[in-house]
Amino acid sequence: MKHTLYLDLETRCRLNLKKVSIYRYAEEAEVTLFAYAWNDGPIYVWDCDREDIPAKLTKGVSRCSKDGGFEVCAHNSLFDRVVLQYNKLLMKLEPLYTIAHRCYWRDTTVKARAHSLPGKLADLCTLYKIPEDQAKLKRGKALVQLFCKPIYNGKYATRETHPKEWAEYIAYARNDIVSMRILDKAIPSWNLTPDEKSYWQLDQKINDRGFKIDTVLLENAIDIINEEKKRIDKDTQKKTHDRLSSANQRDAFLKEIFKTYGVSLPDLKKATVERRLNDPDTPELLKELLFLRAQSSTTSLSKYKRVKETMNSDSVLRGTLAMYGAPRTGRWAGRNFQPQNLPRPKFKQNSVDFAIKLLRAGDYELLQTFFPSVNEVCSSVIRGLIVARKGKKLNVSDLSSIEGRALAYLAHEDWKIQAYRDLDLGVGCGLYELAYAKAFNIDPDSVNKDQRAVGKVLELGLGYQGGVGAFITFAEVYKVNLDELAANTWDNIPQYTKDQALEWYNKSKEQNRTYGLSEKTFIVCDSIKRIWRGNNPKIVQFWYDAQDAFYRAVQGVRSEVNGLIFDKRNNWVRIRLPSGRFLCYPGAKAEDRQLSYLGLNNYKWCRIYTHGGKIAENITQSFSRDILAFGMINAENAGYNILLDVHDEIIAETDDSKEFSAEKLSKLMSISPPWAPGIPLNADGFEGYRYRKG
Repeated sequence: MKHTLYLDLETRCRLNLKKVSIYRYAEEAEVTLFAYAWNDGPIYVWDCDREDIPAKLTKGVSRCSKDGGFEVCAHNSLFDRVVLQYNKLLMKLEPLYTIAHRCYWRDTTVKARAHSLPGKLADLCTLYKIPEDQAKLKRGKALVQLFCKPIYNGKYATRETHPKEWAEYIAYARNDIVSMRILDKAIPSWNLTPDEKSYWQLDQKINDRGFKIDTVLLENAIDIINEEKKRIDKDTQKKTHDRLSSANQRDAFLKEIFKTYGVSLPDLKKATVERRLNDPDTPELLKELLFLRAQSSTTSLSKYKRVKETMNSDSVLRGTLAMYGAPRTGRWAGRNFQPQNLPRPKFKQNSVDFAIKLLRAGDYELLQTFFPSVNEVCSSVIRGLIVARKGKKLNVSDLSSIEGRALAYLAHEDWKIQAYRDLDLGVGCGLYELAYAKAFNIDPDSVNKDQRAVGKVLELGLGYQGGVGAFITFAEVYKVNLDELAANTWDNIPQYTKDQALEWYNKSKEQNRTYGLSEKTFIVCDSIKRIWRGNNPKIVQFWYDAQDAFYRAVQGVRSEVNGLIFDKRNNWVRIRLPSGRFLCYPGAKAEDRQLSYLGLNNYKWCRIYTHGGKIAENITQSFSRDILAFGMINAENAGYNILLDVHDEIIAETDDSKEFSAEKLSKLMSISPPWAPGIPLNADGFEGYRYRKG
């Protein structure tokens, strides 16, 4: 029988945990209180400032290690585990070394998010109606502020300076153990499968490992961005005759261009500024001012600063991933400098490499000479901060079109599955070319670059029951001019399809939902949507089957859709994925066949409405995540030390030898899991000593 040690640490440190990583914080943090309890036993608080390690703790570790072993449970366990690892005083103590390094941890944060619940302790207590005295909770936060941060001249409040408050602080430390222990038993364990546990252990290993930062590039980029800001501000002052001191003064900037040029803009978003810059009627002087605004908005100074603040003293950045950072689907999310949200380079790779050389040399003048925008350069090279350690190299590989493949596989859209297989064998064409060709009944080999972009919009925008609105969104991303598309394709669309689209246009017009499109352009967009759906009938059926199964599950009826099991457990609708884990929908309802559940929306716990296409999207993204996780385990076991995963891409570090390669990593990622036989997988990548866009 495994025992459980519940623990929670209180610490003090001069660093602000909100501004640095847990690993950077732990380098300087001191543990003040160590609250713990064995199983359902009494809660103890070890006052680390005053007492030696308690015998109850050491004897408990020794006894439970022999008696079937033990697990450690903490809320946001990464913090407690890392602090224990880095704390020099505690690392000398064998029982705590055992806790930090050699036992299995369980995290109520991850457990909650794995079942689509909020991760914060206070939110979970509210959700599970664990009684909390709000006055005591407020008082507890005040005590944390008092004892965890320096109050003057680097000195801390202590039990000697504030004895009454310290006693309250100890009592407060017990409360989290009480709540955590209740939650650990109350939160479902459906997704604590052996595979999910192994993925979480790998996640912790990746976070501990971190990746090396090129500090020369980092420091010089920060200096040059600051220098560029001064130049832009100076030029802005000059062009506005000192009426503006900076191009970043949003409201003042809008007033200036209206007063001087008679131009009224709704905002200064990137797309708005770009439209005016590309408008031939925009006065040249205004274009120059707008260009300065655009340059000032592209700076990545905040990301560079974040890297500098959060990396450890050994120039390694750790703790950048969060498993189940995306609740429900289980995808990893970025932390600290947000590696999942790095800007796309504006220049070709050879130009990026050249820019890195100039930045490492600190040559601001040459950067200005060779590039139109220094800030765009700095934004484009940010991936290059990640470098291999000495004697190592990076192997990077990206799963190809994993969501498209997964959706076709789950929906049993056989022609599309075969198209992916043909593509992987080198005997077929790309799916974007094929999508356009099937839509307009032309030879896929004749599809040009612009038509391929339309095919990309079709495949990425319509797979989850998207309509005209989704088509517009993806068209904007991939620079598809919808009016030109309408003019070029109008004659190739069957009349009966245009008639159906016209009916929908008239209904949409009544609801004021034509998105500002002309009648002709709206009809073309809606017609193309209808044609795509006609070419993908099983995907369309998958949406409706998933919606119907979800509805039946709310009523307590278990059903199956293409091997996916929909059922209800207590107040949850669950969807059992091929991997064996569950998609979880707490508080699911069906009112007038309108489906909804409780979840996080913009960090707020609320009711969320859904439909068949959205359910299919959840299933597909979860299934894709499981495939990536399976590939990550394969890669790690083969000696590819994973540093990071970015969406569907793995960045691994290996010895600098021929034994390891991006090609071999790609093959490991392309192995079909035993629970997804026959799915066509492919991956591609590169190797080198510096990370870049593949």
